[in-house]
Amino acid sequence: GSEMCIRDRVETSVRGISSLSGEKIQQIKVHIPKLRWPIKENDFLDLEDRKIVSIYRRAKYIIFNCEEKFLVLHLGMTGTLRIIPTKSNEYKKHDHVELIFKKNKLIFNDPRRFGSIHITNNINEHFLIKNLGVEPLDEVFNEDYLYTKIKKSNASIKSLIMNQKIVVGIGNIYANEVLFLSRINPRKKGKYITRKNASEITKHSKSILRKAINAGGTTLQDFFSPSGNKGYFKVDLNVYDREGEKCFDCSNLIKRIEQNQRSTFLCRNCQS
Repeated sequence: GSEMCIRDRVETSVRGISSLSGEKIQQIKVHIPKLRWPIKENDFLDLEDRKIVSIYRRAKYIIFNCEEKFLVLHLGMTGTLRIIPTKSNEYKKHDHVELIFKKNKLIFNDPRRFGSIHITNNINEHFLIKNLGVEPLDEVFNEDYLYTKIKKSNASIKSLIMNQKIVVGIGNIYANEVLFLSRINPRKKGKYITRKNASEITKHSKSILRKAINAGGTTLQDFFSPSGNKGYFKVDLNVYDREGEKCFDCSNLIKRIEQNQRSTFLCRNCQS
């Protein structure tokens, strides 16, 4: 389940490069401009001599605030960041961009080129950012917010909590688990979800994601393994991928159904 990991990978990357906050970008080298959107090299030169004020995550994007300019980085499925000493001349295949600082340099590597890098003056108006829903761990994601967003919807509750315009970062595996813990049938329409349901969903989303982040490893090296699985959060899964096995709560068998081309797992007895 790659969608489960991408958020944790971004979170971990942000932690792994946080030491670059406060550093001045001395030089930028673009080796391979071809990414999902081609890199505009001139925009990048604007970043030279600017200081990185902060580095943070928004949804699955890493954002560098560089004194009135913002660099938006999307790792994609295969993108990685690594920090090496500035003096080092190590160059790996698929190294796209280097941000060079006094002591270290930050290198973005992406073999499959699904990642992207953008420069913008106004982060909240950027096309990748402006339509994003709230962060699930923010206080804004609460019972009132969710209930109001979905109370007229004919869509299934599972597709609603996976909708990035409502809330970001709840992938398929998390959605299955949240709805099991909330005792809600994934096919139930948004308009039939009660306030109490909405409260359960927001509560369990937060607790699952907190566990994920805490288990996610804190250094970039944690997920430089070839399989890409090291350091990923292994949830104690109640329903996901347990088709035909007994529900831990009632001994009914877990069922699998398809929703929007994704697998949904549920206990028909526990989830109504």
